Amino acid sequence: MAKPQEKVSFGQRLKQIGMVFQFTAKQDRWFAPLVAAAVLLPLALTVVAVILWGWIWLPLGILFILLAVLIVLNLRSNKAMMNAAEGQPGAAAQIMENMRGDWRVTPAVSSTTQMDMVHLVIGRPGVILLAEGNPQRVRGLLGQEKRRLSKVIGSAPLHDYVIGQEEGELPIRKLRTTLLRLPRALSGKDVNSLDKRLKALTARPQMPKGAIPKNMRPPGAFRQSRGR
Repeated sequence: MAKPQEKVSFGQRLKQIGMVFQFTAKQDRWFAPLVAAAVLLPLALTVVAVILWGWIWLPLGILFILLAVLIVLNLRSNKAMMNAAEGQPGAAAQIMENMRGDWRVTPAVSSTTQMDMVHLVIGRPGVILLAEGNPQRVRGLLGQEKRRLSKVIGSAPLHDYVIGQEEGELPIRKLRTTLLRLPRALSGKDVNSLDKRLKALTARPQMPKGAIPKNMRPPGAFRQSRGR
């Protein structure tokens, strides 16, 4: 059973907002001036409204100021996070895990020692493969995953993207909008069924703890373990 989400207290929420403020201010030189403008412009309008029509406009003015600051924070923090994530291994999977909606993310279902990796995403648009790393190597990984998945996904759509800045690649800052624009081809029930099938396919058997009996060891197991 899924664990219920823990409630975030008001103090923790304020701490999170403060951390986002600090991070965005370090990454974006326009953030502080825009926040100042988001405060000063509604404040000036509020003062004028109070003078002309009375103190009833003061609470509304405060709400407008808070709303303007939150809008600036949301827009600029998203841009700052995209800039910081660009070129970082595993960034595409992390972005998908934080997206709203029913997205089932399995990071690095296929990878190499050179930090090339392919992430598996299941959602209403179907099955999505996101490749990060060297374009030549990850295209080979993508081909392997597409052949493997095509045997079990049935008629579900299969989308694949290589994350990068070159021609034919998907910039990471456009990842959210690109996936949200994909047509919804599956129902929630279809997503659950597909998720179960693919989890069974990608599940990797765990080695038992302790020494492996001699009669259960595959040929060459001892030599392979010594060579590591």
